[in-house]
This record gives sequence, C-alpha cells and structure tokens, in this order.
Amino acid sequence: MSGGGPFRAGSLLAIGAAVAFGATAPLVQRFGRGLGPFTIGGLLYLGAVLQSLVPSRRARDAAPRLADLPRIALAALAGAFAAPALLAFGLARASGTAASLMLNLEALFTALLAWLVIGESIGRRAGLGLAAMVTASAVLALGNGFSGHAPLVGLLAVGAATLAWSIDNVTLRPLAELDPGRVVLLKAGLGTLASFAAAFARHEPAPQPAATAWLVLSGATGYGLSLRVYLLAQRRIGAARTGSLFALAPFLGAGFAALLGQGQLGTGWLLAAALFALGAFLHAAEGHAHFHTHETLEHAHTHRHDDGHHTHRHEPPVLGEHSHRHHHDRVTHEHPHASDVHHTHRHS
Repeated sequence: MSGGGPFRAGSLLAIGAAVAFGATAPLVQRFGRGLGPFTIGGLLYLGAVLQSLVPSRRARDAAPRLADLPRIALAALAGAFAAPALLAFGLARASGTAASLMLNLEALFTALLAWLVIGESIGRRAGLGLAAMVTASAVLALGNGFSGHAPLVGLLAVGAATLAWSIDNVTLRPLAELDPGRVVLLKAGLGTLASFAAAFARHEPAPQPAATAWLVLSGATGYGLSLRVYLLAQRRIGAARTGSLFALAPFLGAGFAALLGQGQLGTGWLLAAALFALGAFLHAAEGHAHFHTHETLEHAHTHRHDDGHHTHRHEPPVLGEHSHRHHHDRVTHEHPHASDVHHTHRHS
C-alpha cells in the first residue's frame, strides 16, 4: 500500500455530495407535511431535472447511448420513484433526527452490493472508515435518535428507501464515465413523471406554493447537484467507497434536524463528529497498489494524458481533460489506484 493520491479527489467529491444531500431529510419533513409521498418525490426530482439543465464547465463527457436506457430506467425506478416516496412516508412517522440517522444504512447496502454485484474491493483503511462512520451513527441513534416518537414503521420505510438508493448507486456505477448532467436529467425526468402519475392516480392533495418552492429547491441541491457530484466521485473511487463516505450525509441531516427543532443532540455528538472525521480521513488517505493487468480495451470517456494510462497521441497535442473514443494496449504494471474505469479487476 502506498500513497493516498488517487483517493483524495474522489473522497472530496463524495463528501461534497453528502453535504448537498445532508439537509434534505429534515426539509422534506418540514415542508412535506400534509402532502402525499409521490407528490413529494415528484417535486424533489423536478428540482433535480431543473438543476441538471444547468450547463457544466467541465470537458464534454460522452452522452448516454440507447443501450444505457434500461439501466437508467432501473435506477429511476429504484432511486427516483420508490426511494423518495418511501422516505417521505417514513419521515411522516418518525423524528427528523432518527430518520436522518437511518439513512446511514445506504453506505452499508451500497458497499455490500458493490462487492457482490460488481466485485469492488474494500481495503482495510476504507473498511475501518466505514466502521467508524456506522459507529458514529449508532452513538447518536442510541443516545437520542430512537426515542418514543420514532415509530418502527417509519424507520423501516426509511431503511427501505436506503436499500432502493443503494440499488440505484450500483446500477449507475457503469455509467459514471458519461456526462453526469445528462444521466441525472434522464433518471430524474423518468422519476418525476412516474411520481406525478402515481400522485394523480392516488388523488394526492396539491402542494401550496411555498412548499412547492422549498421541495423543488431541496431536490435541486440534494438530488440533482448531489447526484452529479456523486457520479463524479464514483468515477474516481468506485461505488463502495463513495457510498461509504456518503454516510456523512445522515450525520449532517441529524444536526440540521436538531437545529430545526425536529430532534435533540445528546452528549455523544462530539464523539460521533470525531468518528466521522476519522472515517473521512481514512478514506482520503487510503492507498492501494499491486501488480495488475489491463486487457486490450477500446472505449470513450473523459481523460488526461498525464495519468499513465492514456499514451495515445493527438495532432496537434491536446492538454487537459477531453473525451473521445480511444484504444488501450494490454499492459501489466504496478501503481497506486482506485476503483475507476481502468481498475475494475477483482481481488481475492
């Protein structure tokens, strides 16, 4: 093991996604009162649609292809239709603090599915980091999150939402090299249409203008911007590590819920904060290096020519990030790496 460089940028992106998502749960609970779960989900992902229309200054990534639509549709069904409805149902029946802490299950489910489905490895540092973050949530939950006003049915619904989002995370992992804005637009658009159709079929009440504005804004930051950044993090460090660092979001959500009067923070808060800081450090400082083989490959994604893997030439030379279809010859070498598009090999 050597060097944490390949993990730092991805870790910072994952933390940024967690910050954007962290405040969403208490805001949904506050401004979603009296609304149906599918109406809330539709408004949240309408915000994500609007945010995805904001142009990015990044190099132009490859667009999703027709063959990618079934994968995006599955992610939309799980993450943009079922998950927000389950979250809204649970938030109506549990305290904001308790529900925010239950969202930590997403990290566990994502890491497990990434290991089982796509063969991602979790190193010792990342495993310890995940354990530290889960322990931090348990400290807060046992101290104050699961009081008598947090019924079990609500918490189970929030837990089911985290499983749905974990399926979404792993489903979209192979598309992390594509333009994140267009992936979010397709996923959020499908989720919005399905949610509003379900809300109409169930005759859910129409939202007031203030609630509409707040929920759409929450969706733009917590579901649109957060997913864009989350996909960029997955591109660098894979689904398991990104999901593990995303466990910071429930911690932030619990704190914000307490500020809004939706729960209380006990004396374990400082201990939990220290554990979360430790977990984030272990992820960012992780190193992973061994001899591995890259098979012959041809694909298209955003890349640079100073990363040791993209040695093809351009006339005239191209500097910085750019995207086009390119070829890789078979090579065996050793260097620090993360679970990016070029390092999907399995580990014993």
